[in-house]
Formats: sequence, C-alpha cells, structure tokens
Amino acid sequence: MDFRLSIFVEVFPLLLGGAWVTLYITVVSIAIGIAGGLILGVMRVSRFAFVRGVATSYTELIRGTPLLMQLIVLYYALPSVGINLPALAAGIAGLSANSAAYVGEIFRAGIQSVERGQVEAARAVGLTHMQTMRYVILPQAFRLVLPPLTNEFVTMLKDSSLVSTLAIAELLRVGREVVAWKVNVFSPFAGVTLLYLVMTLPLTKLARYLEQRIDPERRVAGHLS
Repeated sequence: MDFRLSIFVEVFPLLLGGAWVTLYITVVSIAIGIAGGLILGVMRVSRFAFVRGVATSYTELIRGTPLLMQLIVLYYALPSVGINLPALAAGIAGLSANSAAYVGEIFRAGIQSVERGQVEAARAVGLTHMQTMRYVILPQAFRLVLPPLTNEFVTMLKDSSLVSTLAIAELLRVGREVVAWKVNVFSPFAGVTLLYLVMTLPLTKLARYLEQRIDPERRVAGHLS
C-alpha cells in the first residue's frame, strides 16, 4: 500500500476542483435529461403509433449501445461530417441524451401507474387529453417517479467519469493526472473515492427516504428496522 497522508493533503484541493466539474456536468446533464425524458415518456404513451414508434426507437437505440461509444461518436466521429463540439459540450450532450432515454422509461412507468379510473373521470367531466395529462396524470406521476429520478442522478454522477476520455478535467481525470504526477496511486485515488462517496451517499439516502414516504409499507418497514 503506497498511501501517504502528505500527498493526500497536497492534492486534495485539486481533486475538489475536479469534483466541482463533475457536479456541474451532472446537474446540467440530468436537468436536460429530465426535460427530454419527460417528452419521451409522454410520447411513449401517445395515442399515435408514429409518435410512440419514434420515442421507442430512440430509447432502444440509446439503451442498447454503451454510453462510452455515444460519447466517442459525439466528440471524435462528428468532426468527420463537419460538426465540431467542444469537449465539455460533447460530454454534456452525450450524458443528457443517454439520461433522457432512461428517464423517459421512468416517466412512462409513472404515467401508466396512474389509475385508469382517474383518467376516465377526468374525460367524463370534459377535460381534453392534454388537460388530463397536465392536470391529472403528470402531477401524480411526478410524485411516483421522484425516487427513481434520484437514483438516476446517482447513476449520472458515476457515469460522468466516462467524460474523462474526452480530456475533461472532472474528478476521475484529475485523479489520474495526479497519479502520474506524484507517481503514487493509492493516495490520490483515496481522495477520488472519498469525494464520490460524499456526493453519492446523501443522494442514495434521499432516494430511500422518498421511497418510504411514497410507499406506506416501506415507511412502516423503515420505522421497524
């Protein structure tokens, strides 16, 4: 074991800077991903087969290919057709597009979990399809999808490490550079691990709390445990 406290303390501010970049990329990507996922989720339950087909095709394409490959295509392949994205823009675009596919499935499940009787009641009182979606279905769906959305944030936070392949100075990239600089593996990566835990553990606990708040049975189990 080559852990040295002096190196750990010396490089920690650099790692902290990388952690801020990781948080920035994650927050922006998940915000765009949620917006895109909401659109995809609504499209997935559309009455029109073409709209459902477009959303389904996109979802299957993104979920069926590795995120790393998607990032490489955006940053290294697009310039061959005249589209040059800065590394940060390519990283955020790739993470956002990937997240939207998964968030779309979360919203689809949330929308379909709303009782059919409420939809029929809304239509019976004269609400249009769009009004029913806006005032009846989506408010309930948002409440149901909060726990999985929180878990998606945790996943995004960890997946953001893949943008290090685009030479973006996020947490993992900074850690690798420090390892090469100090010729010491354990000390820098101890800091990287610590910072990832500091960022992810509160979100994991939040997701568990939301699950217990939404599901009465889990809430009781949480009190008994």
